[in-house]
Amino acid sequence: MKKESKLVRDSVVIGLALFSMFFGAGSLIFPPYLGMESGTGWFLGFICFILADIGLAFVTIVAMINGDGSISSITGVVGKIPALVINTAVIICIGPFLAIPRTAATTYEMSVLPVTSGINITVFSVIYFAIAWVLTIRPSRVVDILGKFLTPALVICLAVLIIAGIIWPLGEITEPVCDNIVREGVLNGYQAMDVLGALGFAIIIIGVTREKGYTEPSQARKAAMISCILAGGALFLVYCGITYLGATASSVYDIEEVNQASLLVHITEDILGFEGVIILGIVVGLACLTTAVGLTAAAAKYFEGITGGRLKYEVVVTLVMVFSVVVSNFGLSAIISIATPVLSVVYPTVVTLIILSFFKRWISNLNIYRGAALVSFTVSFLTVLTTYGVPVPLVNSLPLADYGFNWVLPTAAGGLIGAFVRGRKKDLTDSGSAV
Repeated sequence: MKKESKLVRDSVVIGLALFSMFFGAGSLIFPPYLGMESGTGWFLGFICFILADIGLAFVTIVAMINGDGSISSITGVVGKIPALVINTAVIICIGPFLAIPRTAATTYEMSVLPVTSGINITVFSVIYFAIAWVLTIRPSRVVDILGKFLTPALVICLAVLIIAGIIWPLGEITEPVCDNIVREGVLNGYQAMDVLGALGFAIIIIGVTREKGYTEPSQARKAAMISCILAGGALFLVYCGITYLGATASSVYDIEEVNQASLLVHITEDILGFEGVIILGIVVGLACLTTAVGLTAAAAKYFEGITGGRLKYEVVVTLVMVFSVVVSNFGLSAIISIATPVLSVVYPTVVTLIILSFFKRWISNLNIYRGAALVSFTVSFLTVLTTYGVPVPLVNSLPLADYGFNWVLPTAAGGLIGAFVRGRKKDLTDSGSAV
């Protein structure tokens, strides 16, 4: 009985930490804007967003729990070198190249600028990442710091904002202004980067469950699953709330005159006044900081692992922070514009391998994985080219293209073709690295 009680208590702390890691910059800028675009169809857009974002993220964590707890338990089936390239690309995206700098840029534009313009973004980013460095440098304390202290404060601030927005809605919800709500929901789910983040966060969560004494696979799996259910439920409610807030703004603001960062600031000011903007600033600061801490810890553990410890955790943390300071100075809009094509290419390949990882017991031919991954990457890459004016025949005519899933059927065909190329079952344990 005591063991079960301890498992539940530990799982709650880990679940709160997982919530705070996932709830970051993307959580605050994409759902409200999606709600504003979707108008009366906001709930459909929200469901598509949550499935493409948190739904796939927790599927990813489950896949890694079922494996050996490493990213390569998912990507290793395509071969050691391709897996290393995919893993590193994922960690760089959720690390210093996109996600971590975005947390600082979002905090600056949503927490600092609405209150004061006297702080330069360079000065702010140095202070921001100095604080993140202090919280991240001791990896054993990351989850406890997030789960016991920062997350409860974050949840309280969010509850105040959402409840006020429900009691005093900003305005009438109007008709959608986007052509395809489903596609917008999916693309916004990609932009939140939680699926890629899950690959890094799972390393931390699985490691912490073992450190807390849950070394038996069944215990570790149970603790991780309870944590995922708790975090997933909380994220569902919060995302639903702030998507609704965006929908209530559809009759108040011109979508051409507000961007992702400013929308929630305007909503908060109109509902709660300047005091509300202060509350929002606290929410944004806590949400982004906790995400930055989690992502940096994940990136540092990854690079320490693939270098066999030659790159120490503390060194990688410092390098990530310094690089993130530089990138964050580009500004939020620039970071989002860079992220869009990169994520549109990376996501389908990673999602393909995540889904196939659940069928390892029945798929013994590695060429099925390789064929599917190669086709998903190729179709996604060509699709991105078409958005930049490079004409690629048939890409936008493929089935499900209107919903952003034109890669799905070709990917299935690629896996089917790979099934006819001879492969060996023992390769399943030989490919991929230990990280």
